[in-house]
Amino acid sequence: MKKIIYFILASLLVLQVACSKDTGGNQVSKEDQLELLTDSGMPIAKEKGKVTLKMFAGMGNNTLKNWNDILVWNTYEELTNIKIEWDQQEPTALEEKRNLALAGGNLPDVFYAANMPTTDIYKYGQNGDFLELNELIENYAPNLNKLMENNPEIRKAITFPDGKIYSLPVIHDPEFTSVRTHPLMWYNSELLKKYSMDVPKTTDEFYQYLKTIQEKDPDIVPYGSWSAATLVNMLRGSFGVGTTGRAYIDKDPETGDVRFYPVTDNYKELLQFVHKLYSEKLIEQNIYSIEWAQFLNNGMEDKYGSMIFYAPEELFGKEIGGKYVGGLPLEGPNGEQQWSQYAFPVGHIGKFIITKKNPNPIATMRWVDYFYSDEGSRLFYMGVEGETYEKTADGKYKYLDKITNSSEGLTKEQEITKYLGWIGIGAPGILMEDYFDGSEGSDQALEAAKKVEPYLIDEVWPPFTYTEEENKKLDALAADIEKYVTEMQDKFIVGEEPFENWDKFVASIEKMGLEDYMKIQKAAYERYQKN
Repeated sequence: MKKIIYFILASLLVLQVACSKDTGGNQVSKEDQLELLTDSGMPIAKEKGKVTLKMFAGMGNNTLKNWNDILVWNTYEELTNIKIEWDQQEPTALEEKRNLALAGGNLPDVFYAANMPTTDIYKYGQNGDFLELNELIENYAPNLNKLMENNPEIRKAITFPDGKIYSLPVIHDPEFTSVRTHPLMWYNSELLKKYSMDVPKTTDEFYQYLKTIQEKDPDIVPYGSWSAATLVNMLRGSFGVGTTGRAYIDKDPETGDVRFYPVTDNYKELLQFVHKLYSEKLIEQNIYSIEWAQFLNNGMEDKYGSMIFYAPEELFGKEIGGKYVGGLPLEGPNGEQQWSQYAFPVGHIGKFIITKKNPNPIATMRWVDYFYSDEGSRLFYMGVEGETYEKTADGKYKYLDKITNSSEGLTKEQEITKYLGWIGIGAPGILMEDYFDGSEGSDQALEAAKKVEPYLIDEVWPPFTYTEEENKKLDALAADIEKYVTEMQDKFIVGEEPFENWDKFVASIEKMGLEDYMKIQKAAYERYQKN
């Protein structure tokens, strides 16, 4: 009898330990958490040294190796009374180190800018390793709540199939059209003037512009880019496909259903048009192999008649880059004229994750919520007034001369990284036009973006979230279907595959499991609408 009692007690003890292991690690009670914190605003913690958070952080290629040495984080520690212990990861090692942390159970308090894949977010959210954030957002994230109230699509985009939010995103201000539309089409204004031509408004006029340059200025490349895909993407709205801003899927204009547009006749017409440009050598012939550095060098040597790019003044210099003017979405052969290269305001959703090991989720949510505010965006992207930026007479915010005209001969980006941490990481928070002094925030870029505003698509879809079962199926299907579409797109354009084989191309996609692929996409879209 005693043995039975001992066995039961031992079993209960093991169960208790197991449950403790499952639920999380170091969190203290809500009451004890709040005891350390102010009621609202800054500072967040009542005293220094009482709240410390360990953050696993993804770095950009050019960010400083030690974030404890930069102005933005030192300033924010003083503001909040919260100490951050950064565990920074180089871009090349980020995925491996992230996977090791997940597999080994050696979780940080927070994954910051670690680009957690949605499949992992959902998996580890459901098993309790990542905290559900719905209640924390509702009670302790007034800035993010306000953004989601003003734009409900933000909440829909970060909500998983079980109705829960497990991670926070980078948000591009919905009103910041320039950052959501770039890269844009640009034309050399001197060539337009030289040949008495207006900025092209139709695909036919675009063709005529390129042809004119080829015939009369043979040393100029009529159209150049660092990628063939940029031109295809720009032309989607001219041929009535890709009209939700997504690759591969959009909404059928006749039925309203989700469709796979690479098998449509419209998409075929688009590729035929680009093939025509390529075959007549109106497009840079090494567009599939050109390196980014070579493209920039060509641009700085004034070798392009047109391009899809970011603000040329910022990257080619004012003398050459200043020649370019923004273009318009081109009206296609069937009358369509939309700018479909329009990004959803929510970027990567796996930018900020609170794990079960976090001792103070409330303080953590308040810490990150600041960066979804006007003041937080200004601190993160501009720094401290008088130290890194100034407010000009016309109300704009500009970096100081020591950043834009380096005494050490450094680029603006290199100077920025001495003080700020945003370069190349897509951090959680909101990117606002007033506080972004990068390429898309330049006067040239803003002016070009305004030209396309009347032609923006009406409905923009984010990447959808999927159940674990859907993810497994979709990953396998997409690996075959999407890769094949991309490969064949290039072959059709350069002429390796004749358009006589289009029906064979469509049939091959269908055999790869297109029907199952689309069932998953349609189910995900329906859930997204209901979120």
